[in-house]
Amino acid sequence: MEKKIALIPGDGIGPDIVHEGTRVLDAVAAKFGHKFTYETVLAGGAAIDKFGEPLPQASLDTCLKADSVLLGAVGGPKWDNVPGNLRPEKALLGLRGGMKVYANLRPALMFKQLSAACPLKDEIVGTGLDILIVRELTGGIYFGERGRNAENTEAWDTERYSKPEIERILRLGFESAQKRQKKLCVVDKANILESSRMWREVAESIKDDYKDVELSFMYVDNAAMQLVRNPRQFDVIATSNMFGDILSDEASQITGSIGMLASASLGDGTGPGLYEPIHGSAPDIAG
Repeated sequence: MEKKIALIPGDGIGPDIVHEGTRVLDAVAAKFGHKFTYETVLAGGAAIDKFGEPLPQASLDTCLKADSVLLGAVGGPKWDNVPGNLRPEKALLGLRGGMKVYANLRPALMFKQLSAACPLKDEIVGTGLDILIVRELTGGIYFGERGRNAENTEAWDTERYSKPEIERILRLGFESAQKRQKKLCVVDKANILESSRMWREVAESIKDDYKDVELSFMYVDNAAMQLVRNPRQFDVIATSNMFGDILSDEASQITGSIGMLASASLGDGTGPGLYEPIHGSAPDIAG
């Protein structure tokens, strides 16, 4: 097998992560007879420093031509005061939108060696944790309309979803549950948000296509509590962009270390996937 992999070292600890990642890939290639070729591009703060923008078009083009993309991390205090449209994190939104990777799979798996680092009591985590969070990645409040009024006294961000966007991520949630413990929990805020009520409507409309999966719903504030109160009740969680961003970090920490977990951002299979650790750039431990 021959594959081309685009590398985005990024900022902070990102270059260290990508360097070690390629060592692992090279070991896999040597053992199983594969051939991986790499092309490194800039994104995030590193791209801002060199090109004045977080995601140059050339970087995105290289990623789109690759078979997969390995990302380290982006961001850091150095760029905290740059304008919002030039922040390093805008590179992530540009990659996700440009690559059309709408589904972010974030497993929260407790490794036995890290069980002592779990902040929860033994009777809560039992023999371990294995939760998969399926996060919608290219819609919602992160991609909705935003702005400020002329007087700079008001600001807004818009949570907006279409039924097709919701259905495709929920179907992936159902299909993932079929391969695991056959339980899917849709997390929302349907008692307040109209967009969340649409999530429930779509889930109800397609659940009969997955009769072997137990479907449940939970408000996001309760889900945040239940993840520390009784995390073993969860198998697969499907949720919106912002809720998934927050809950997946919480879920990862209760496994013992956010630094040990990975994520995959996938589309419809016609383009490359984006693979990265779920932690931040951690510039204080870079190098």
